[in-house]
Formats: sequence, structure tokens, C-alpha cells
Amino acid sequence: MNKTLVALSLATLLAGCNTSSNESEAPAAPTPAEQAFEYLTQLSSSAEGIGARPTGSAAETRAADWIQDHLTGWGYEVERQPFSYQRRGEEKSSQNLIAELKGESDNVILIGAHYDSTGEELGSEGATDNGAGVAALLAVAEALKGQTLPYTVRFAFFGAEENGLNGAKAYTASLDEAAIARLLAMVNYDTIAGGDIVYVHSAHSDEAEYGCAEPARYSHDPKVRDRLLAISELTQTPFAIHPSYAGYPEGETGSWSDHAPFACLGVPIAYVEATNFTINGADGFDGYSQSTHPALWDCYDEGSKSACDRDSETQWGKIWHTEHDRLDKMAELFPGRVEQQLGANTDIMIRFLRDPGL
Repeated sequence: MNKTLVALSLATLLAGCNTSSNESEAPAAPTPAEQAFEYLTQLSSSAEGIGARPTGSAAETRAADWIQDHLTGWGYEVERQPFSYQRRGEEKSSQNLIAELKGESDNVILIGAHYDSTGEELGSEGATDNGAGVAALLAVAEALKGQTLPYTVRFAFFGAEENGLNGAKAYTASLDEAAIARLLAMVNYDTIAGGDIVYVHSAHSDEAEYGCAEPARYSHDPKVRDRLLAISELTQTPFAIHPSYAGYPEGETGSWSDHAPFACLGVPIAYVEATNFTINGADGFDGYSQSTHPALWDCYDEGSKSACDRDSETQWGKIWHTEHDRLDKMAELFPGRVEQQLGANTDIMIRFLRDPGL
């Protein structure tokens, strides 16, 4: 045989082997956790995406369009629910975005997150409050697209939360009795990354904390909280339950986020947030101080778990609504924390929806 032909044949064969090897070493597809952080960057970074999304602003509407584009791109039908509300004597408007993943049952687990932000005058870009919640829900919706789960999953992205829970209130007001009866659970993802500890809460055992129009309907059933807690314990980042403190029994929360109108309808809720209930903040151990990091305090005293001088403290360990609520600042303060907490919340929610145990 011609030696030249043999050499060419061998070279061709080796080239084919090398091509196959290179193809097998192609980068793996991003995980849902990685996708969540990418969506958070696109939504909350003014350098790379939208940035701050003040309630009622053009940026809030731009964020709604961005969310809808992603969902429709994955094959979801998106209901855009416009609503109006009164704010300081003026009529304002916003919109909710609702998408469904049909399950084996018509009964519904609703997962909600608000996409507006506040504190932009201080430099906030709403990364933790609540870009993180939105990003996690988008990553979950993408990861589960086309699957058939035990229950129908409804993804709800609420507008105008920061000035009165207006989106969640408008959505719950639109439900008829049959739709309410099909709601098995509502999980509220609001500020799920950034703070020192990730907690899961149920509604308060005292309806008076919520002031419902129909108190007899109110539910503080902790079963959704407890199921999420149990699932989280199978991961490397389990949720925490806050201890009892004045006015709030262990693991219970108030009415200051989008879960409140659902609890008033009798829907069992769980509320996930990253904060720090071990801090004696401006109004006690209420979770409004999110971190002990010294950059977030004029002076923090580890011994008292509070400000060195409670009368003169101005920062109180807060991230939300401040100049610290942006990805570039968070990366300086807590390297890797937002990515880790966001990824854990994405993973836990996927596990929950596949096996809700309700």
C-alpha cells in the first residue's frame, strides 16, 4: 500500500477522533441556579440590564415586558393583568403577569414575587428586594417547562408591591369562589437573598395582625412552611425558623408582603426571606435588620446584638431600600452569598413543586 495514503488515512482518522473528543467536552448547559443569577443580573443591574424599577415607572413596565418575553419564549401563555389603585389621592396603574404549568390536578400551587423596587434615590437597584425572588421564579419556570407535576403551578409576578401590595390585592380580588377553592398554597418569594439567614414563615396565628375584610376566612395553617422546611433540610442550605419574639410567635410573620391577601382568603401561605432575626434592631427582634456586617452599621455591638448607640444609629443593618441593594455592592460585602442563596432557593422550589406533599 502507498505509504502516503496510509499516513493521510491515519491523519483523517485521528482528526475524526479529536473532533468527537472536543464535542464531548462541550460546556454543560447552565443549571437552574446559574440561570437564576443570570436573570438577576439582567433584571437588577443597570450596567447590564434594567436596574431600579420604581413602582409606577417606565422601568417597572419594562421589567414586566422582560418577564413576559422570557415566559412566552419558553412556551407559557401569559395573562397580563392591568390594574389601577389609589396612592395619596392619585390613581396609579401597574400590571401583574400570570403563567401556568398544567399539572395532573387542577388544584393550584401559586408561587409569587413582586418585580418593582424602591429606594432608587439612595442608589438601590432592587437586587435583593426583589430581583432575587423574580429571578428564582423565572429559573424555576424554565427548568419545569413542559413537565407534568402533581398540581398545576401558577407563577405570579406582581406589580406595585412596594407602595401597598397593590398587585397581590388586585389579583386576589379578581378570583371567584371556584378559583379560590382550587388554591392549595401560596409561596411568597420576597427578598430571598442577601441577608445573613434565609427564613421560611407561616402567617401569624392572630388574624388581627392582617386585618382581613372577612376574618373568618383567614388561614394561618403552617403546612406549606413546614413542607418547605423539611425539603430544605435535604439540601446544603436549610431554611431557618425565627424564634419567638415580642408580638410574633416562632416561625410566624406579619402582613407586610404579597402573601397577606392570600392568607385573608384562607389560603395556606409560606413566606421566604433572607434577613437576621437575632439582631435587636430599631424596633426589636423583628427581622428588619438584615445583617451584622459592619458596613451596614454606624457601629454594631456583638455583645448586645444591637447598635453601640441606639439613639444615634442611622443604618441598622439594612440592605433593602438602601444604596447596598445592588449586585456590585453585595459582591463587595458578601462575596458569593447572593449566588449561593439564590441557587438554594431555586433548587428547593423545584423540589417542592415536584413533591409538594400537600
